[in-house]
Amino acid sequence: MKTVTTDRIVIVGAGLGALYAALKLAPRPVVMISPEPLGKGASSAWAQGGVAAAMDSGDSPESHARDTLNAGAGTVNADVAQMVTREARDHILDLTTMGTPFDRTDDGEYVLSREAAHSYARVVRVKGDQAGAEIMAALIDQVAKTPSIQVLEGTMAVSLDTEDGKVTGIAIQDSNETRSAPIMLRGAGYLLAGGGSGGLYAVTTNPPRIRGQVIGMAARAGAVIADAEFVQFHPTAMDVGEDPAPLATEALRGEGAILINKDGERFMQALHPDAELAPRDVVARGIFAQVQAGKRPMLDTRDSIGAEIKELFPSVAEYCARNGIDPATDPIPVAPAAHYHMGGIKTDTSGQATLGNLWVCGEASSTGLHGANRLASNGLLEALVYARICAEGIEAQIPAPTGTSAAISLDFQGDGNPPDAEAVTALRQTMTNHVGVVRNAEGLMQALHNIAALEQRDPSPSFQNMCATATLITLCALQREESRGAHERSDFPDTLPGAGERSEMTYANALNARDTLLKETT
Repeated sequence: MKTVTTDRIVIVGAGLGALYAALKLAPRPVVMISPEPLGKGASSAWAQGGVAAAMDSGDSPESHARDTLNAGAGTVNADVAQMVTREARDHILDLTTMGTPFDRTDDGEYVLSREAAHSYARVVRVKGDQAGAEIMAALIDQVAKTPSIQVLEGTMAVSLDTEDGKVTGIAIQDSNETRSAPIMLRGAGYLLAGGGSGGLYAVTTNPPRIRGQVIGMAARAGAVIADAEFVQFHPTAMDVGEDPAPLATEALRGEGAILINKDGERFMQALHPDAELAPRDVVARGIFAQVQAGKRPMLDTRDSIGAEIKELFPSVAEYCARNGIDPATDPIPVAPAAHYHMGGIKTDTSGQATLGNLWVCGEASSTGLHGANRLASNGLLEALVYARICAEGIEAQIPAPTGTSAAISLDFQGDGNPPDAEAVTALRQTMTNHVGVVRNAEGLMQALHNIAALEQRDPSPSFQNMCATATLITLCALQREESRGAHERSDFPDTLPGAGERSEMTYANALNARDTLLKETT
């Protein structure tokens, strides 16, 4: 494998965490590995709701932390929750200074939306449902003005190189022509900020490339993975046959939208005191049950928002228009979709993974903030807080280069292994069919059989990374014999007292456990 050596910090990813960390590291030279042009293909840019922060005088970080703990169903790290919520306001002000056009009232206060399981309206938004895209645009503009940041667009990471438990390089490929042979990029330090795992499922709200590759890459290199079984399904993806599924933001329910079925029945009131504003896992299961019963669940914005939806929520209005729906007069068909992975690469409070010289922020990480069920709009907040924490940790541990860092030039050549499209489709369908909103031992065992067979079928590094993450999610779901937060077992419906500890697993241990189980059932 060809090797390229640099004294830059290598950042894998191009979403909110990656961009913010690169800016916080400036003027330290960095290079960003971005599969798509900046602003394209990152989950951050698709985020509609906004950033959760206690900005109202009646609210507090302590209340925000309590809501985070309650939503997380007993597995949230309380110290992390308190730290993140305490820092939230500073990051909103920082983003404002960088040019993010947050919605403001006539007297200059931030417009705040209330989302599920929040005690207060505390989600800071942009143009109703444009938060992710507008924050990304502001950061991209700042990155373009920062000479210490080099962006390698059209490149993707496929594996980590390690020595004595320390990361020493990242193999990267041309993301547009994955038949090219990888190049080993060796930098001064490494930050993974490459997204989650939603695209491992056939029904997802995530961009097409977000399929667990970064988590799987770290797992295959030996990093400990935590809370892998906890995958959040957004309750109200639009059920219109698109892949990925467009998102009907939770803020619609915060504005009073209700959930009904094809018979006009409002079904959430019987399931939770907060009805449509119950925690996401509760609402997702309520909608899933309606889907399973053939009752065609729908989100009804007609009375609560009406024609104003086009101005207040332009993204939702656009999605509806292209699918022939007028939300002012028609309910929007919805279904749960894989949305956010609470689990990921285990990090400590400084953002470091269990491998040396490796930091992680954003959805690829498992910091302990989200527990078994992420509180709405805490995802972007966590990415911001830990991006800065990781930048500070890198600055403290890795000496800055003394001279000028040369720009990196890559020349991809030769033959690599692109993922088999049919194998990817089969993997995604397996995850949706057997490791979805409601799980049981029989389905999870079938998933392990399927994933093991698919691993043998396609040796490409990218697909092997997907399979590694899928295996960890499935095996951890099988081992957690209870229902907790987003993890619902129909064969173990109770939440066990005292079982709220986080799951932790290496990929080597996962493979050993899986192979033992498969032999026992053969």
